[in-house]
Amino acid sequence: MKNYIKHHPWSIIEEGFVPEYNQISESIFSLGNGMFGQRANFEEQYSGESLQGNYVAGVYYPDKTRVGWWKNGYPEYFAKVLNGANWIGIHISFEDEALDLATCEVEHFRRELNMKEGWLKREFTAKMPSGKRVKVEATRICSMARTKVGALSYQVTPLNFSGVVRIVPFVDFDVINADSNYDEKFWNEQHRKASHDFSYVVASTKKTDFWVATGMKFNISGGFSMESAQEFEREKYVEVAVTGRVEEGKPLTIEKYAANISSMYFAKTQLVEVCEKEVLEAAQVGFDKLLLEHKEAWAAKWQMSDIVIDGDVSAQQGIRFNIFQLNQTYTGEDERLNIGPKGFTGEKYGGSTYWDTEAYCLAFYLATSDKQVARNLVLYRYKHLQKAIENAQKLGFTNGAALYPMVTMNGEECHNEWEITFEEIHRNGAIAYAIYDYINYHGDEDYLIDYGLEVLIAISRFWAQRVHWSKQKGQYVMHGVTGPNEYENNVNNNWYTSKIALWTLQYTLEGLQKYKGTTQLNELFQKLNFKEAETEKWQHILDNMYLGYDEKRGVFLQQDGFLDKELMPVSDIPAGQRPINQNWSWDRILRSCFIKQADTL
Repeated sequence: MKNYIKHHPWSIIEEGFVPEYNQISESIFSLGNGMFGQRANFEEQYSGESLQGNYVAGVYYPDKTRVGWWKNGYPEYFAKVLNGANWIGIHISFEDEALDLATCEVEHFRRELNMKEGWLKREFTAKMPSGKRVKVEATRICSMARTKVGALSYQVTPLNFSGVVRIVPFVDFDVINADSNYDEKFWNEQHRKASHDFSYVVASTKKTDFWVATGMKFNISGGFSMESAQEFEREKYVEVAVTGRVEEGKPLTIEKYAANISSMYFAKTQLVEVCEKEVLEAAQVGFDKLLLEHKEAWAAKWQMSDIVIDGDVSAQQGIRFNIFQLNQTYTGEDERLNIGPKGFTGEKYGGSTYWDTEAYCLAFYLATSDKQVARNLVLYRYKHLQKAIENAQKLGFTNGAALYPMVTMNGEECHNEWEITFEEIHRNGAIAYAIYDYINYHGDEDYLIDYGLEVLIAISRFWAQRVHWSKQKGQYVMHGVTGPNEYENNVNNNWYTSKIALWTLQYTLEGLQKYKGTTQLNELFQKLNFKEAETEKWQHILDNMYLGYDEKRGVFLQQDGFLDKELMPVSDIPAGQRPINQNWSWDRILRSCFIKQADTL
């Protein structure tokens, strides 16, 4: 990470424009409200390096897997949250000269993400190639109070000239994901309309057939006299081009209101109607009032979730940035949604669900949100149970054993690296532990019998089939796994994986004992064709599982043979060879003692 962000307890601040850092900043300064989000792309035209990104929660595309060598059991696709319509765009030109920071001399530039109040503000003064100097102040929000709505205020001041200005607010659905495996565009247009009163595009995803309507309305005030307005449409694109005159030193302000409405929540025939209603209501309320509502919504979130660190501003900024990202990525109203590892900040990891949700994120929502928010996170996995069973079946498991996916949108596995997809099975343990975590924190004991035990039985069935009996050891072992430390693949007896498997079996047995003889449990046994002999096998595994341990050092062994490695501290690696993932060959990393992330330790 380039260390160019100013330290501030409540804000992320960038002073000065460095084009080489722009795509990093577009990620860092991203906004979201749980239902949609966007990277910090510029409103005006920018011909420099940029990754356009606007994302609508839950809307994805199954991009066909691209691998060099297909292996039995590989998923057919990698699911991706799609780059949606660009709704922030406002192209500005003076006397046919485009305002574009890639071609301007940037005299002043400041960007601020105010995490306390949830807004992004950008200020700059730029000298265009013709010598015209322009000052811009732009503020935008993805409303946390009206989660279908986004709004921005864009103020432009000509500093040393008067003349003709052309202002072009637009909605552009003709977009592509940078990570498209086959350079394919994923959207088909359904219909569109450009109008000064309300413009929109409705597009649908290929294959999955999600429909999204994105609409806009704008107004212009201040130092501007309009001369003409022209509506224009092309495939997946609408604009309204307004031409007029500006006077030196007199600012004009463009306020733009937009909404993203998806078929996840409304009938396809209703999308335009709902979109128009949301946009027009937002425009009637006005930007200042929308901003105030938004600030109040964020204040309520911070009241529950803030962490205060005294004496270290950078640490304070860092922890609040993480809290801010979690709150704007997932708000918990819909159990069909989950938490992409990069939220709404970019395309990496496809915006899909990983085990990180249960392992790391759930605890945050348990402590800072209403009970229903965390409940929806665990319900998400319950509703994907059948898909998890199908995932296990593809790998040869039987009798209702479930393997939850490493990466998913709808419960199907869509990760395509074999050592992750087939071997990083500790993720199953995180799903099981999340059930315990939720019940233990909120005291929702009914969840265990209503939903939890069904998931736990399926995961326990998987573990019981995944271990095997070693005649040599006289114990159960688990071979061919990848632990959380992804710098070691296809190892035997990863301690963490084996331990979380045992924990799951024990917790499941405790749950069965708690409800033994009840009508609900008997009905569940009948539904799952569950036999008492299964619990006997689970107990035998618990009593006879091998867990690596070094008696001499008194430490658990991350996997078989770990102590045969060349054991050395990181300080012994020459500085020029760090980080090792950018300087060492992969086989050297796999043979080393260094770990990518916490595992047994």
